Amino acid sequence: MKAAFCTLGCRVNQYETEAMTELFIKNGYQIVNFDDFADVYVINTCTVTSIGDKKSRQMIRKSKKTNKDSIIVVAGCYAQVSPDEVAKIEGVDVVIGTKDKGKIIELIEEYKKNKKQIKHIENIMSVRKFEDLEIEEYQDRNRAFLKIQDGCDRFCSYCLIPYARGPVRSKEPEKIYKEVQRLSKNGFKEVILSGIHVASYGKDLKNVTLADIIEGINKIDGIERIRIGSIDPLFFTEDVVNRISKVEKLCHHFHISLQSGCDDTLKRMNRHYTSYEYKEIIDRLRNTFDDLAITTDVIVGFPGETDDEFNRSYEFIKDIKFSKIHVFKYSKREGTKAADLKNEVDPKIKEERSKRLLYLDKELENNFIKKHIGKKMDVLFENKKDGYFEGYTKNYIRVKAKSEEELSGLIRDVLINGVCDEAAAMGEIL
Repeated sequence: MKAAFCTLGCRVNQYETEAMTELFIKNGYQIVNFDDFADVYVINTCTVTSIGDKKSRQMIRKSKKTNKDSIIVVAGCYAQVSPDEVAKIEGVDVVIGTKDKGKIIELIEEYKKNKKQIKHIENIMSVRKFEDLEIEEYQDRNRAFLKIQDGCDRFCSYCLIPYARGPVRSKEPEKIYKEVQRLSKNGFKEVILSGIHVASYGKDLKNVTLADIIEGINKIDGIERIRIGSIDPLFFTEDVVNRISKVEKLCHHFHISLQSGCDDTLKRMNRHYTSYEYKEIIDRLRNTFDDLAITTDVIVGFPGETDDEFNRSYEFIKDIKFSKIHVFKYSKREGTKAADLKNEVDPKIKEERSKRLLYLDKELENNFIKKHIGKKMDVLFENKKDGYFEGYTKNYIRVKAKSEEELSGLIRDVLINGVCDEAAAMGEIL
């Protein structure tokens, strides 16, 4: 039996797909590319934007065209918040929400037996326990995403994710350390701590925080890098920054969501900080960590965003000098508070604002890379493409270098000597 996976969305989804992949392998399945003929197709969906929903539907239809007799499993956030809509899509056989992905083989076997569509959707808002989906060996990766937290209670006005993922749940510290030890034994050099709102880690446990976990992983032999996934700016209190600054293996790269640099917009978004507070946090980090990279997310065209609000946001972003900006055009999500806001922004204006920020992103990213020309940096190489090995520095600069040695999975000192067109640095192995 052959199985194929399509993963849409965040690093948590990537982690959960890896975990499901292992379950399939342990049950005798051969894993093939999603474009190939398979007996089972699993689409792990995203519902952050309407585009995510659309892509999910496209992948469902694509898989059925590849093999009309295949079993189609739709899992994840889109399935959780819109199970009836998903179930009505022609060809869908099994629908699983964001809980019980560990039961996927069992549900497929049930479908094979009864040939009746299965909708396995729990009331996610009542779930209080973290679902452990452990991974022993990633497929074709040198950095390991490690899901340590699920759920969110921030309820930003534009976001469906709290309704898709439920309340905050955290993985027990000892289970985290055991998984990291196992990943280390399997040759992984870097772990990326991921969650739906990873800054909330430990809120549901006793006397443990994300800072504690970072310090604990730092003591595990074999792991050379600890990277934090997308994180709330309010995590970085003076005490936390002081503590994690002493963690030798911590990567000096933080992806800190901004969404807007205008206070009026932030208030309508129900973000929990002002632009002044955000800048204070960035200054605190830059005064503490050498050679720090700050990347971020920004939404353009939020309801009520005037030209003046956008321009204030644009200038704030330019002033912060992010090393990378991920730009999203606002997508109306029914069931959120923002869906009821007036003064929607014209799609053409959203597009214009998006283009302005993307142009700024290229400028900022290139400037950040240029600052490192002439510096020696350690790079964790991942793969070879078009004659060059590619990998990342600790502060998340993508580096391309030539070598006769097989570099995949290895950390090497590299002299940064230029910038190439694809937002990457050129390097020379030392």
